[in-house]
Amino acid sequence: MVVNVSALLALIAGILILIQPRLLNYVVAIYLIVVGLIGLFPRLVSF
Repeated sequence: MVVNVSALLALIAGILILIQPRLLNYVVAIYLIVVGLIGLFPRLVSF
């Protein structure tokens, strides 16, 4: 089974923001950092 990591991260981020809206800044920052790292180092994520 192939999982699109960015789609999974977006889903988790959306759920967290719905549960706790004050987490928006942290969730967006973490999401951007993770997506950036995946873009720079695609070999780290090999599903």
